[in-house]
Amino acid sequence: MVAMLLFILKSMENNQIIKEVSIEHGKVLINQSEFFTGETSDLGPFLKSLYKQLNLKYNKYFKMDHLSKLGFLASEVLLLNEGIANETDEVAIILANASSSLHTDVKYQESIADIPSPSVFVYTLPNIVIGEISIRNKFYGEHMFFVQPSYNKEELLDYTTCLFNSTPCKYAIVGWVEVNRNGDYSAKLMLCQNKK
Repeated sequence: MVAMLLFILKSMENNQIIKEVSIEHGKVLINQSEFFTGETSDLGPFLKSLYKQLNLKYNKYFKMDHLSKLGFLASEVLLLNEGIANETDEVAIILANASSSLHTDVKYQESIADIPSPSVFVYTLPNIVIGEISIRNKFYGEHMFFVQPSYNKEELLDYTTCLFNSTPCKYAIVGWVEVNRNGDYSAKLMLCQNKK
């Protein structure tokens, strides 16, 4: 038992957080320093202003639901100036939230009254945000999306450590991307590096 605990603790040394991004209440922080503050904290207008601030030219963004837009923009900020190569299987993505895709599920349910919208239906799974980040960056590594009651940083980092110990991943985008039914939102992403 003691040997197993020492192995786990030694393995966790390999998992280094090299950058953290937080998006809440109309503000974007990088490593707890302010990066951007929107004119409003309302989700839709705030995401639009952040997209413009990042000077992105990515037409697929405009088709995404709010959860995917939030995760996508948080990952863009996280990867700024990091020099991580595209088209690689060495980047994993591990995300979690509490509301799954409920914000979009409600919109889809409303669309069923007339003609169900295929463009909304595609976002009725929370892991689509991982797909959007992966497509943008051509990341082919491992991925996982957890639905859990609250943000548990340690649990997500433990999972990342296990992933680093069992796959060729050198980096992982790890964290929380939440848009609840009321439109309240939070993104807390970490860029982790496998130091083994």
